[in-house]
Amino acid sequence: MIEKNYGIFNYDLFDNIIIKKRSEMLAFLNNNIKKSLIRTILDIGTIDDDSKKSSNYFIQKLNNKKITFKSISNQKINNKIFKKSLKKSITSTFSLDQFKKFKSDLVISSATIEHVGNLNNQKKMVKNIFNLTKKYFFITTPNRFFPIDFHTKMPFIHMLPKNIHRCILNYLGLKEYAKEANLNLIDENTIKKLIKYIPKRKFKIKVFRIKLFLITSNLIIFGERKI
Repeated sequence: MIEKNYGIFNYDLFDNIIIKKRSEMLAFLNNNIKKSLIRTILDIGTIDDDSKKSSNYFIQKLNNKKITFKSISNQKINNKIFKKSLKKSITSTFSLDQFKKFKSDLVISSATIEHVGNLNNQKKMVKNIFNLTKKYFFITTPNRFFPIDFHTKMPFIHMLPKNIHRCILNYLGLKEYAKEANLNLIDENTIKKLIKYIPKRKFKIKVFRIKLFLITSNLIIFGERKI
């Protein structure tokens, strides 16, 4: 975990902003799914730290005794809400048995895709997600071209060419965020590249924008499997 923070927001204020935006994303999700069809939900990139109100936000809000929750994460997950957990990167190769066990009606990935590495890894993640989806998938990510980076909480430098951005982060001592393997921010052009890998004969796709101060702060890829 990175301790040093050069951001302009304090911890609580920024977490409150994240919660507000995630509540808007949740509203989009609820408006685009038939809840009566959801019996299983798979969370991709679950974190084991629930110290922030925004942590695992969608799972908290969708919690329902009638639903079986599953998790795939590179962390060991101890939260008992998840009946099945797999410690594995979503960019890895999955066995047929793993696909069978973790395939779910709704697959959620919140602010994870920007942390899996290069574009090829992001493509692998999208491919695995649609193969794990029975009915719907829901992928969210911060927009690279929003003026403040949600991770470092610094303004503007993340909008520079990525090699320059990483040099600045290294100079500021934010070495973990400077690694592409840990942070590779996404914009709308990247979204267009990624959805090309989703089979259109199998899924209906929507790309949705969440705005903050009239600027797109978050992007959503929503997929519904065709009957």
